[in-house]
Amino acid sequence: MTEPRGEVARPVFAVFAIVALVFTSLWIFRPFIGALIWATTIVVATWPLLLALQRILWGRRAPAVILLSIVLLGVLFVPFVLSIAAIVANVDVIAARAQSLAGLSVPPLPAWVAGLPVVGENLSLAWDQFVGVELQSLLAKGAPYAAQATKWAVASLGGIGLALIQFLLTIVLAAVLWTNGEKAAAMVRRYARRLAGERGEGSLRLAGQAIRGVALGVVVTALVQALLGGLGILIVGVPFASLLTAVMFMLCIAQVGPFLVLVPCVIWAFATGHQGAGIFLVVWTIFVGTIDNFLRPVLIRKGADLPLLLVFAGVIGGLIAFGLLGIFVGPVVLAVTHTLAEAWASEEPQPE
Repeated sequence: MTEPRGEVARPVFAVFAIVALVFTSLWIFRPFIGALIWATTIVVATWPLLLALQRILWGRRAPAVILLSIVLLGVLFVPFVLSIAAIVANVDVIAARAQSLAGLSVPPLPAWVAGLPVVGENLSLAWDQFVGVELQSLLAKGAPYAAQATKWAVASLGGIGLALIQFLLTIVLAAVLWTNGEKAAAMVRRYARRLAGERGEGSLRLAGQAIRGVALGVVVTALVQALLGGLGILIVGVPFASLLTAVMFMLCIAQVGPFLVLVPCVIWAFATGHQGAGIFLVVWTIFVGTIDNFLRPVLIRKGADLPLLLVFAGVIGGLIAFGLLGIFVGPVVLAVTHTLAEAWASEEPQPE
């Protein structure tokens, strides 16, 4: 028998209606997707801490959620606002200092450096050539544009209000997820089990482990490097130490490292005649810039048993593809894909 034409059209229109509903819902929810992903990442990474605080606070969830929300507000919102306020309040000072770079003279290294065995003479020649000559030429050429660049950067802060709203929305959503985390996790597990059975639920657990691993390995390492680097430049007396520390944290999150901030601080120390402070900052820069080589792998292994190459590729590729949020999205996607591919490859066909 031939199936009636109406019976063929009905499932087609049903699928079309479902797709249209999903697409429309995502379009409406689009302004909140970034904040929801950030909030989910924060909640998954800090869930063991929430349970520990709940046990300390007499088994009550509400005080633990309030305490974590206050901490999150202090970590994200308050430093961001203070940094913007500091930039706006000191825009004239920053522009004047940037223009004064044209007359900056970098003195040669102390004589005892050239007397060091093997590397001393080459190090002194490299300093005189690249720092003493080429850097001064570059600063002289860029100084006339420094004031304009500073004013443009301050003018670009007009869109900061939207970022602040996103931060506040992230904190609110994180508080909601902390409060109802078990219900949300059960719902997501049901969807994963419905889509892919046991393998889907296992992939979901792996995604949570990847988020914790990246949060421990990347974020904590960046925080340690930024705090240590900020302590070093604070001891030396470099201006705008708090702002430079925030910049170092963002660079470490982006896997660039703290050298882009610490090396100019070393040059500033020598240029202002603080030879002892400059030598201390050189040693401190080498220590802070290399501490991630052994701290990050240890922390990632504690969070998730994933190949380090996979995690690093996910962090860097995700950062390029999705921005700052990609440092979490990239490793999670690669980890789930890698696990599913391994599970599929290890399955052997059943004999007939």
